[in-house]
Amino acid sequence: MNDGDEDDAAEFELLESPYDRSGDWYVIHSYAGYENKVRSNLQARIASMGMEERIFEVEIPVEDVTEFKNGKKVTSQKKVFPGYIMVRCYMDDDVWQVVRNTPGVTGFVGLGSKPTSLSRREVESMLQFQTVAHEALRRLKPKVDFEIGETVRVKEGPLADFSGEISEINEDQMKLKVLFNIFGRETPVELEFAQVSKL
Repeated sequence: MNDGDEDDAAEFELLESPYDRSGDWYVIHSYAGYENKVRSNLQARIASMGMEERIFEVEIPVEDVTEFKNGKKVTSQKKVFPGYIMVRCYMDDDVWQVVRNTPGVTGFVGLGSKPTSLSRREVESMLQFQTVAHEALRRLKPKVDFEIGETVRVKEGPLADFSGEISEINEDQMKLKVLFNIFGRETPVELEFAQVSKL
């Protein structure tokens, strides 16, 4: 293992589970579409009422979603559980009042009026894709199977079924520059890894 691999491994180990932080995690209901506003309202109340020592974190579980729009790849964040917000705190009557009386909060998830704290598995499944897993995926780049000079075939788009020779490989952006013979001239075209296949 080289030094770079050891650094990556050490960094990966340092990424703690959100469950192991101080306090317990609870889920509150809000109106779908107002999650960001409710989070801002609650964070403002925590600051104005001096509750930072008892209410630590307010999170909206999101995941990155990649879509193709007008032929371009667009990555956006999508709420995993619309209408739900996670709060990490030490629960007592004062904390309950601060959270419950925040504009836009319609209640806690739990039995009756008693909030139920989340299990480790629930916390990690709701938040993990934006912490440990997200960080790991960011660092672990896909293995590049292509080589400069190799001939590939286009799978989709206006150049579908055309074959060309790879002239450049951009691993970070997962793109290739491929030279095509179009009307007797060599023309370079930038394509994503997923748009081509080996011959």
